[in-house]
Amino acid sequence: MPPVSRRGLLSGGIAAGAALSIPTATATATATATATATATATAAVTTTATSGSGKIRPNDARYQDLVQRGTNRRFVARPEYARVIRSAEDAVQAVQEAVRANKRIAVRGGGHCFEDFVDHSDVEVLLDMSQYDEVTFDERYHAFSIGAGATLETVYKALFYGWGVTVPGGGCLGVGVGGHFSGGGYGPLSRKYGSVVDHLYGVEVVVVDARGRARAVVATRDNQYKDLWWAHTGGGGGNFGVIVRYLMRSVGARGSDPAKLLPKAPASLLSSVLVYDWKTVTQAGFVRTLRNWFDFFEANNSAGSPYSTLYSPFILTPVKAGNFLLSTQLDAAVPNAAGLMKAFNAAMTAGISDPAPQLIEVPEGPFLRLTMQRSIAEDLAPARGKFKAAYLRKGYSDAQLNVLYRNLSDPESVVAPGSSVLLIPYGGQVNTVPPAATATVQRDVVAKMVMTASWEDPTQDEAQIGWARKLYSDLYAETGGVPVPNATNAGSYINYPDVDLADPRYNKSGVPWSELYYQGNYARLQRVKATWDPRNVFRHKLSIEPDYQPG
Repeated sequence: MPPVSRRGLLSGGIAAGAALSIPTATATATATATATATATATAAVTTTATSGSGKIRPNDARYQDLVQRGTNRRFVARPEYARVIRSAEDAVQAVQEAVRANKRIAVRGGGHCFEDFVDHSDVEVLLDMSQYDEVTFDERYHAFSIGAGATLETVYKALFYGWGVTVPGGGCLGVGVGGHFSGGGYGPLSRKYGSVVDHLYGVEVVVVDARGRARAVVATRDNQYKDLWWAHTGGGGGNFGVIVRYLMRSVGARGSDPAKLLPKAPASLLSSVLVYDWKTVTQAGFVRTLRNWFDFFEANNSAGSPYSTLYSPFILTPVKAGNFLLSTQLDAAVPNAAGLMKAFNAAMTAGISDPAPQLIEVPEGPFLRLTMQRSIAEDLAPARGKFKAAYLRKGYSDAQLNVLYRNLSDPESVVAPGSSVLLIPYGGQVNTVPPAATATVQRDVVAKMVMTASWEDPTQDEAQIGWARKLYSDLYAETGGVPVPNATNAGSYINYPDVDLADPRYNKSGVPWSELYYQGNYARLQRVKATWDPRNVFRHKLSIEPDYQPG
């Protein structure tokens, strides 16, 4: 079965075969930048030069394809020109050129930025990274080199077919690593292997210094640029420079054998799907079902749990879609894997008097093939969207679960059938890393929530965005309409950016957006920003604000 598109999964036909997909998309939050300097020096870089694309202007046949690669059709940029980046040297030259001309820059990786950080009306120069997507082993750094334009599908195939290894990245095939990795990165294997950034050894970034000179810097976790490396372990794209490649090697991995330097991929997976028919789901049954899910992952959230490879997102679509589902996978090599899967599915239906959901058991299959099948392919005609998210330290209260039920079960609601609320298991190995060790501060969590309003008709923008805002506000009514960190909440995830968190009309908590995303790590990120982007060249609506220290 080929990968299922996001719209195909969430448009109402989500039973049987289509139900195999697991939507865990992560935004490629890349940069906008205002180039304010006039210096002319361009630093040398070690990357072998390749010929750049030159300036692609509106009269060029390539222009429309490049400016419309974003997946959120609410936003489409109209830059003066685009450039396709194929090397670090290309990136240095393109940034320097924009700096000289005082042009505002945007950088596109996979095109999944949920907000208008790339597709903004002020953008004058678009740098497209999609052709810088090579995955190789770098002998100098004893690490895998991954071009910032690579998609997760490219990375998974290259690492697995080449060396039998993988990274614990997301489940949307077309997401680019540029923003996904720098914002933290997670996916089906994170409860076993941690966040993507827990395997990030280094990053090559084009930065602009105080005199306006563009240069490429390789920052690693053990060289003199460690602070710049750290900022890319969860700080998010578009803050410090143009990311051109990542160097991946697990913490503690040694030697020159590439097959031993990243996590081993499973050989095969077990998977199943529980499909819930909205016509037979009562409010009490809905609340108990989600309580079962939260209780299970709270009880099985340790790194050493037999269920550490279990990944089971709840995909809650509105009643207009007809049903909603729970899609589960487990490493088939885990001792008693079949028994664990059976016990999990039984735990999900315990104590519920509603008719049982349909159980679809999928035969054991090879890791990469099933990973591709269970992933989201790109929609050929991307829709419009509004996204909101949160981290959870423990499960929602019954009152919050009732809020979800009321907003999803109302047949008269304006919500489009392609919208959803995803509850995604997290934690496990992620929680073994100290909060300050990386910029990804949320290290005591059990789950993530991501809310998606998805529609096609531009005249529906106000209604659909309004639906998402009201549901989110009601869900977090006790904390000012946003997930203020407390015993239950742990803020939000920068790869699911939401500019409403910086707007007092929607964030009534008095807690700044930076606290929601970065908590205690924000001050350090500000200092790194001031050091490496002293002119605040790279910025967007939720970019890190530099902290300039006296002297």
